Order: sequence, then C-alpha cells, then structure tokens
Amino acid sequence: MSVETTSVEALGRELGETISELPEYEAFEEAKAAVEESAEAQEKIREFEGKREEFMLARQVGEATQEDLVELQRSQQELHQLPAMAEYLEAQNRLDARLEAVNEAISEPLSVDFGEQAGGCCQD
Repeated sequence: MSVETTSVEALGRELGETISELPEYEAFEEAKAAVEESAEAQEKIREFEGKREEFMLARQVGEATQEDLVELQRSQQELHQLPAMAEYLEAQNRLDARLEAVNEAISEPLSVDFGEQAGGCCQD
C-alpha cells in the first residue's frame, strides 16, 4: 500500500487542526493570554528573567553563590504563585499530557518515537 506524501501531510494538518480544538489546547491558549495581559505577571516574568540571566553570568565566571541560587528560586516561586501563572502552568501540563498520548498513538505502529524524531536531529 503506497501512501502519497500529500495525503500524509493532509492528515498532519487535520491532526493539527483537531488538536487546536481540544479543550486542553483551548484552556492553554486562554491561560497564556491571561498571563500576557497581566501586568503583574509580566513584571514578575521580567524580574525572574533578569535574575536568571544574572545568575547564569555569575555561574559562568564562577561567582554564583548559594544565596544567588536561593534568590533565583524565590523569584521563580513568586512568579509561579501568581494565579494567572499557576493556571498557565497547570494548563500547559494538561496539554503536554494530552500531546504525549497523541505521540504514543502515532508512535505505536512505528518503531520510533514519533515526537522525538519529529523534533530532533541526529539521533543515535
């Protein structure tokens, strides 16, 4: 049985469209929009990103301290405790779980992990 490439690509597009209609995907998009619209969340994200960048630079030159790490973790925890961010992270986890199930269904008849192969390069 020969399957045309365009047929497989059409099925891929249909799968993508179907995924975009999943409740998990819709909840993820809504939660993402809420984070993007939240001034408080955006401020905490900027604060965390700044601290993470400073920590990474300090670590590269061997000057990062345990106190720096604790401060970075505290900043991340504050960010994650915001209601909008907590909902976003939960929605992301639910979507990831659903997509993993889809990946397993696609990979089952194949002798490879479809998601890993589709997203990666140069696998051994």
